[in-house]
Amino acid sequence: MLARFYHDELFSGCLPFWFPRGVDAVHGGFLHCLDRDGTLVDDDKSVWAQGRMSWMLLTLYQEYERRPEWLAWAESGLRFLEEKCVDPADGRMFFQVGRDGTPLRKRRYAFSESFAAIAHAAHAAATGNAGSAERARHWFERFTDWHFTPGRMPPKFTGVRPLEGIGSRMITLVTAQELRKHLGEDSLLTAWIDRCLEDLLRLFVKPDLKVVMESVAPDGSLSDHFDGRLLNPGHAIEAAWFVLEEAAHRQDSQLQQLGCNMLDWMWQRGWDTQHGGLFYFRDVHDKPVQEYWHDMKFWWPQDEGLIATLMAYQMTGDAKYLGWHEALREWSFRSFGDPEHGEWFGYLHRDGSPANTLKGSLWKSFFHHPRALWRCHQLASQAGI
Repeated sequence: MLARFYHDELFSGCLPFWFPRGVDAVHGGFLHCLDRDGTLVDDDKSVWAQGRMSWMLLTLYQEYERRPEWLAWAESGLRFLEEKCVDPADGRMFFQVGRDGTPLRKRRYAFSESFAAIAHAAHAAATGNAGSAERARHWFERFTDWHFTPGRMPPKFTGVRPLEGIGSRMITLVTAQELRKHLGEDSLLTAWIDRCLEDLLRLFVKPDLKVVMESVAPDGSLSDHFDGRLLNPGHAIEAAWFVLEEAAHRQDSQLQQLGCNMLDWMWQRGWDTQHGGLFYFRDVHDKPVQEYWHDMKFWWPQDEGLIATLMAYQMTGDAKYLGWHEALREWSFRSFGDPEHGEWFGYLHRDGSPANTLKGSLWKSFFHHPRALWRCHQLASQAGI
């Protein structure tokens, strides 16, 4: 059965690769830049990974079994976040630190804060810790203030050709959903969810083109330049299942149709009919894309596609989605999988051959893949398959 497949991949293939080797017993938090066999390649730490890995451990703790080591490891990640990853100068989080927490890099956006928020919210739900609930709300407020208050975030380009990105909307949406799940219904969270859904529909979803844009002008129009024409199928498909999640929560058929449309359109744009798998970038008008990795297959879009297709099947019963899911599952586990050492490789060439042997980096950690395995196990169980 499909449910058993995902359960076994999570607990026999993925989790043992990361733990306990990923736990930094000296400085706290997690080490995650790992080679094929788990050898440490770099001991720098992604702040994203500290929040994401803590959240994932706490999710397993609540969804499957209350193993003390999972809670202890997650709490180590949370302590490292709060003690080592916050810049005292402005209260924002860094993006990259050394193994001992030495600050190395802070980026203009505030996604570190969003992952800290969901980790603290999950900890509050797992333990009843009121302080964690407060920290979750704090980091969510810092994240939304930084991304949505005009003039707060330094612009990426000059103001001559401004663009709005889908990333801040979709991450706000899923972060608010996570806080609602763990902390309870809240009018502020509902308002943010409503705003992000409205922005997705008003700005980024283009029914006339049957596409979901990555970036648009502030009025939602297309900017006919490399950045303005860029499509990121993995991002859009991830946003689609966030919308489907909200549709299920609200029992809203219009939202369900929106999520399915987003998935349908971006599957057609993203699926590689020659080699299989989802492309990284496409151009809305099928012009050449300037990023040299545009036709590579990264791990995370495949993981998002697995969740979205199975969720759409579970919600609609449409066999089309199960067919897409099975095609992606067969290709992904054959191409990314490593039966000898477990986990997935992170980066493949277009034909499915590994570009390198990395299984962990500043971007890839114990997050997208285990999240997909957990959600697909859950969805397949609900669908009885």
